[in-house]
Amino acid sequence: MRGDVIFDLDGTLVDSCGVCVEILTGMLRDRGSTHTIDPAGARFLMSHGGARMVSELLGPSCRDPEQELQEFRRRYRDYRTPPEALFPGVFAGLTRMRDAGFRLSICSNKPQDLCESTTQQTGIAHFFDKIVGGAEGRAPKPAPDLLELVMQGVGARRESCIFVGDSELDYAIARDAGLPFVLMTYGYAE
Repeated sequence: MRGDVIFDLDGTLVDSCGVCVEILTGMLRDRGSTHTIDPAGARFLMSHGGARMVSELLGPSCRDPEQELQEFRRRYRDYRTPPEALFPGVFAGLTRMRDAGFRLSICSNKPQDLCESTTQQTGIAHFFDKIVGGAEGRAPKPAPDLLELVMQGVGARRESCIFVGDSELDYAIARDAGLPFVLMTYGYAE
């Protein structure tokens, strides 16, 4: 094995902005709201946590932010993320990295079940030895919990890891863990 490459998921491998906007637009439509979401303006909210994203994109139609987030996630669980949501070149890049002997993993704040369904639905789950997402009792990034779970789960050594992400949050977790960081500039960084 040549080393471990740990990826963030949304904004790094999968362009989930369109999915989120579609789900939230459905929520607005179902409640008869005339509020609309600008997909381009929504991009910068994708890496600021689910509660803030949902609250700000629902705008004046947002009721209780925590309940809105739960409704959003329920609908996301019923949504099928298309393979076209992968950023261009991701599938080929993962194939080349795996074939070259790298061990690949995911470290994401997205809930664990949504990480698993998203990677399955987009056809990339088989590339990863470990997928760690958010769950009860796991502190979200930039806390080190999720990254530590990934490294422990595959037996990775810090000196053989790099972290690949798309945001300032991803950079912070890599920096704090002492890992080299690769920024995917097409993602959701400010």
